[in-house]
Amino acid sequence: MASNRSDRVGMRLQGRPLQHRWPDRQLPGEGVTRGAIQVPPNGLPVILGPDHPITGSYPVVGVITDEDIDKVAQIRPGQYVRLHWARPRSRLPGQGVTQAW
Repeated sequence: MASNRSDRVGMRLQGRPLQHRWPDRQLPGEGVTRGAIQVPPNGLPVILGPDHPITGSYPVVGVITDEDIDKVAQIRPGQYVRLHWARPRSRLPGQGVTQAW
């Protein structure tokens, strides 16, 4: 569920926390993108928005596609969010012809 602690930096989700495999380890800082889903130590995911920091050191468990990130931005506090794994719907720049999966 979207929490009321959301803004243009990120949408904080609330609910059952995700478990970290190594809770005492921190990742080195690396570049992140709009739509990245980071999991801070409290286990509650954050979907990064357009004003996100340029680096992060929390695990990134997925990325919302460009086609869907604007829909996610319309979610209001208290609304439920369901995410599922998917392959990109289109080729990434520089990729050749898509082969059968």
